[in-house]
Amino acid sequence: MFSKIGVIRKSIRSFFADNFEKIAQINNKYKKPRIQMSRAVKFSLLLLRLYLIFLVLLLAYKFSTLIR
Repeated sequence: MFSKIGVIRKSIRSFFADNFEKIAQINNKYKKPRIQMSRAVKFSLLLLRLYLIFLVLLLAYKFSTLIR
């Protein structure tokens, strides 16, 4: 079993070592958004982000209460 994990780790490391420059170029290309967002859109996205965090916290709370 440990040999399978080692093989997976080596393959992931080699993937990132081979493609690190490509990944960095893609990240630089999409660093800044190309579209303009209004305040309403930014506010809506903020609310959605907060709602998602709330749901994750609620899920973690429910999981912790079920474990006990």
